[in-house]
Amino acid sequence: MRHIVKAGEVEFGAGKPLALIAGPCVISNREDCLELAAELVGLARRKGIPFIFKASFDKANRSSLKSFRGPGRTEGLAILREVRETFKVPVLTDVHERDDVRAAAAVVDILQIPAFLCRQTDLILEAAESGRTVNIKKGQFLAPWDMKTVLQKAASTGNQNLCVTERGATFGYNNLVADMRSLLIMREFGYPVIFDATHSVQRPGGEKDHSGGDGQWAPALARAAVATGCDAVFLETYLAPEKALSDRENSVPFSRLESLWDELRRIDEIVD
Repeated sequence: MRHIVKAGEVEFGAGKPLALIAGPCVISNREDCLELAAELVGLARRKGIPFIFKASFDKANRSSLKSFRGPGRTEGLAILREVRETFKVPVLTDVHERDDVRAAAAVVDILQIPAFLCRQTDLILEAAESGRTVNIKKGQFLAPWDMKTVLQKAASTGNQNLCVTERGATFGYNNLVADMRSLLIMREFGYPVIFDATHSVQRPGGEKDHSGGDGQWAPALARAAVATGCDAVFLETYLAPEKALSDRENSVPFSRLESLWDELRRIDEIVD
């Protein structure tokens, strides 16, 4: 049985329309976050896109001590609450520690377990026990079938509002590769599968003191994932990528997003 997951008014999985999860890697400041959220929500409403806004208040898994992490839990969650209440849109954010879970669950609709932390049993259980939808990113170091037991950990709490994200696997020095077979393998577990197109073209630590990426390839991988079969596409985007403080090299510019979504929706309609 394939589950349908609900975040606010958005449903995805089990034949529901393709959903979009998009936003900045990390909140840089309140003004930029709200401006981008307004543009994304406007696009979603104009095009009828099932949309979830994503942004992190803290990115703990950084290449360097000098890397920008975000505004922190208190300020960051206040900004995400404002996004959710102002635009009436569901929101997703990362949690890195058990102490993050309760505070974040009071504000957002989806708690995301970062890929590097997908084997952290206590964190997964804490997130699932919150009652919020939980998105678990597949670790770069795991095969897709390894995620079955990870999902079983979360499901042991009784929470069935779970989804799993493919974001590429470690291929070689500072490089990732996305194996589209993993989408089909993880779909067999019964939960919605998300494809993270922008992290799949990341080059972790590729710029020595920060991660690089090949954002020009993200649209092609997104098209391939939708053609293979996924329930949502995850994209990091910015109005001005050159000014972004995190993951600018692998992001998709907002100016490219509408035409890309038109392509993805046409593919999804054919596949379904």
